[in-house]
Amino acid sequence: MYDEIAREVVRRCRILATCSDEPGCTTRTFLSDSMHAVHAHISRWMRAAGMSVEIDAVGNIRGVYGGTSGNARRLLIGSHLDTVPCAGAFDGVLGVVMGIALVESLRDRRLPVAVEVVGFSEEEGVRFGIPFIGSRALVGSVDAPLLAAKDGSGMSVAQAIGKFGLDVSRVAEARVSPNAVGFLEFHIEQGPILDQLNQPLAVVERIVGRTYVDVTFIGAAGHAGTTPMHARRDGVTGAAEWIGRVEAYARESDALVATTGRIEAEPGAANVIAGRCRLSLDVRHGDDAARIGAVHQLRAWAHDIVTKRGLTLEWSPRFEHAAVAMDSRLVAGLKHAVERSGMKARLMSSGAGHDAMILAGHMPVAMLFMRTPGGLSHHPDEAVRESDVALALAVGANFLDALD
Repeated sequence: MYDEIAREVVRRCRILATCSDEPGCTTRTFLSDSMHAVHAHISRWMRAAGMSVEIDAVGNIRGVYGGTSGNARRLLIGSHLDTVPCAGAFDGVLGVVMGIALVESLRDRRLPVAVEVVGFSEEEGVRFGIPFIGSRALVGSVDAPLLAAKDGSGMSVAQAIGKFGLDVSRVAEARVSPNAVGFLEFHIEQGPILDQLNQPLAVVERIVGRTYVDVTFIGAAGHAGTTPMHARRDGVTGAAEWIGRVEAYARESDALVATTGRIEAEPGAANVIAGRCRLSLDVRHGDDAARIGAVHQLRAWAHDIVTKRGLTLEWSPRFEHAAVAMDSRLVAGLKHAVERSGMKARLMSSGAGHDAMILAGHMPVAMLFMRTPGGLSHHPDEAVRESDVALALAVGANFLDALD
């Protein structure tokens, strides 16, 4: 029944993938020029589905399909529209396009609640180093320090909002209505678990907690040819020893993942000993106590290494998110919708952060994952199966029917 709709959903995601900041791949950051084209496509689809459309002051596009009464409570459905550099076509945007498709499938039938489809302007944190700007606006946590944050060109968030043609003084108006029924996010898994299990869908029960830190090993630059090995204070080799410790510890720990994904050596010349090595640390676990304990241990090892090597350490936390449980009632409703669609409801945790975790402190939230073939995401070859999208649409329709 939903095969043709699923095919159109995938086609629309491919169209949005052509809206990019750079030719040859999909890169779309917070309020970059390419977001105008995305808004144009999504506005057209929303209006054709019978929705009223607005773009709030942080660039979230919001389409509302009214309920049976003028003051009906709202169910939010959505995800984000920005991408990492050279991304795939489905991370984030699939959840927005599916929300529109579900409204289209109502065929003018009204529900006791209004449906608001939200395309968040920012989730990835690429441009300003701060993630979830879009969903933060809905919960009222876009504050002065966030608006003052600057990108690599020196432009602030507030200036980017103005340059996009929006009024930063109206950011507070983006806050979601306090009578929201909840938020439902459809998303690709972005990992290999469902694909390995040959399962099309899973209901998310928890988003793991995350700690993100900038770590810098500071030594002294020197000539690569004239400085004896015993006299060196090499920031890179100190960082390398610690990176090995990070990986070994995570491999030996149950359900812990730890990543040192960005490394910058200074001065970065082949014939100069690196005086500084700055890297990122990303630690995630479903249990906050286990995550925090791991971060403390990794920091202690970093101190041991710099002491032994005559280096110094800078440890600069960037952000931290506690693990977030999905709402038990919405999870139960989503499980029932899966079972009504003829499938067994599988539960799993999300190792990635999502907008749902930002909204969870302010309304009930739920998530449905679709398998990611090969587990490949944040990559141009990221994919989704049309048959899985069709099944997810059926689940979403059953979920909406239960509201009726």
